[in-house]
Amino acid sequence: MPVTTIKPTATKPLLYALEDSPIGSLLLVGDGHALHGLYMQDGRRPKQIAPGWELETSCFTDVRVQLREYFAGERTAFDLALVMAGTAFERRVWSALTEIPYGETLSYGALARRLGQPSAARAVGLANGRNPISVIVPCHRVIGANGTLTGYGGGLERKRILLELEGAQASMQL
Repeated sequence: MPVTTIKPTATKPLLYALEDSPIGSLLLVGDGHALHGLYMQDGRRPKQIAPGWELETSCFTDVRVQLREYFAGERTAFDLALVMAGTAFERRVWSALTEIPYGETLSYGALARRLGQPSAARAVGLANGRNPISVIVPCHRVIGANGTLTGYGGGLERKRILLELEGAQASMQL
């Protein structure tokens, strides 16, 4: 699923809802047409609900259904409209994340090489950490060069849970 960049409408406020999941509470943020953010609220850095955002659960039906299917092991890919605001490099990294197959992992360096920038592993890591749509844009599939779990905004335990759910073969050393 390539990252689609759709210009958000400035006239409408963003909408949000909370969704329970096996990795804790998830904050869904969107505009009624596309998902702009999916944040783990039980992690190190919960996303604050911004002034002006409106609580609206009905517009996130597709997101909720697909997340539930994913966590039940019934879905391996998502089919949702996404809006991801970031730099051109960040958007390239995020798009590349969507190309890592379900159940597979890739190192930061390998992802940098895929992008044609073999010396940019650290920059890939920073962009990975700024991914606004966790789980759906699978930043959890990126691991250390030695196969260990490293750097995840939702915490390494959540990364381990997601990779185990997908059956990924990464070293589970925390």
